[in-house]
Amino acid sequence: MSDPLSHHLKRTMILGLPLVGSQVGQILIGLTDTLMLGRYSVEALAAVTISHSAFFTLFVLGSGFAVACMPMAAGALGQGDETQVRRIARMGLWLSFLTGMAMLPLFFWSESILLVLGQTPEVAAGGQDYLRIAGWGMVPALLLATFRSHLSALERTRIVFWATMLAAALNVVVNWLLIFGNLGFPEMGLRGAAVASLGVQVLSAGVLAVYAARGPDMAGFELFKNLHRPDWPIFGDIFRMGLPIGLTHVSESGLFAASAFMMGWLGTVALGAHGIAIGVAALTFMIHMGLSQAATVRVGRAWGQGDALGLRRAALAAAILSAVAVAGSLVLYLGFGEWIVGLFLDRTDPDAPAILLLGTTLMALAALFQLVDAGQVMALGFLRGVHDTRVPMIYAIVAYWLVGIPVSYLLGFVLDLGPEGIWLGLVAGLLAAMAALMTRFVRITKPVLSTLKS
Repeated sequence: MSDPLSHHLKRTMILGLPLVGSQVGQILIGLTDTLMLGRYSVEALAAVTISHSAFFTLFVLGSGFAVACMPMAAGALGQGDETQVRRIARMGLWLSFLTGMAMLPLFFWSESILLVLGQTPEVAAGGQDYLRIAGWGMVPALLLATFRSHLSALERTRIVFWATMLAAALNVVVNWLLIFGNLGFPEMGLRGAAVASLGVQVLSAGVLAVYAARGPDMAGFELFKNLHRPDWPIFGDIFRMGLPIGLTHVSESGLFAASAFMMGWLGTVALGAHGIAIGVAALTFMIHMGLSQAATVRVGRAWGQGDALGLRRAALAAAILSAVAVAGSLVLYLGFGEWIVGLFLDRTDPDAPAILLLGTTLMALAALFQLVDAGQVMALGFLRGVHDTRVPMIYAIVAYWLVGIPVSYLLGFVLDLGPEGIWLGLVAGLLAAMAALMTRFVRITKPVLSTLKS
């Protein structure tokens, strides 16, 4: 007999809260770069905004293989197959390393790419200064994502949380030293923030690697034994499942990256306000991302066990918790938007009043798209739990690239609504994705669950 809904709520919270914390800690690394560079100069703020958009877009593309390890490992654990869990983690590390190395040339030549994408010479040059250093963090960042998926599938999320929060705290300290040149350290500006981000990515990946190998009850998995040996069947399985996940992620992050590029066409004030508002929105969105990952694990475990009722209740529990988080975000954005934006600005900067005014408006719009963004990411988590990734990928690409980006351009430039129009386009794309993905989950639930025990 399946556990009651109250049990699933409790288990999802126990699993999900550390995942939420780790997601928040990860985004804090970028957010603190934005906050501290915003106090350094508006030009640095604009450059780091575009740089983070580029880095994050490539990261979420490559992290699809890491994310695929989570439902695969959860399903294997549901069947009691620990050997399969080890095989999945090893090949996930292979794919993450190879993907990260393949992306490095894009960071080295980023100035030319940013210029082609319409950024000003100053922003493009600053972006390259940042990415030529921070880009080396892509490999440890993707390895970190794989360790996080492996440990999450084992429901070992506390170590993930503490490692990430330690990294976020360290990033603040190193930023303070290297951006502004405090305590005798060189004043490096953008490059200082890049050095800090690279360092914390390496540290985080190292901590989780040690725990995965030597942590309590972890040695039995022998994660690094014969790591050099290929396991082509599992490699292929992860690739086939992970590539659609990565493309789904990049289609959404590409929507936000495109919005950043369009903001860049409107000038540094628009780009700076966008960077602040989108960074704050991304921070609270990590709550839903963490709950979505918890849903993937819980749904995937029920899937592996053949527990149809448990699968339904696991999905419902995650959806309830996400809805509560949405309500909290609405209060935050609508009630404290101006105060939040002000935290990122040096009030003596001549552009600060304009950024504050626009940023406050964008924060109000963020309250609207947070609702639909939460809905679509939860639906993706449910679908991944039952290993459904290809059709959701198609839905996401259509929603984000054929709805969101064109509507943003139409409203922002053709109808001359400016930054507000670009953000309304984001809402349109996310709404289309939420509707399509939730409909698919509901539609496929009956035939999928009919093959399981109820």
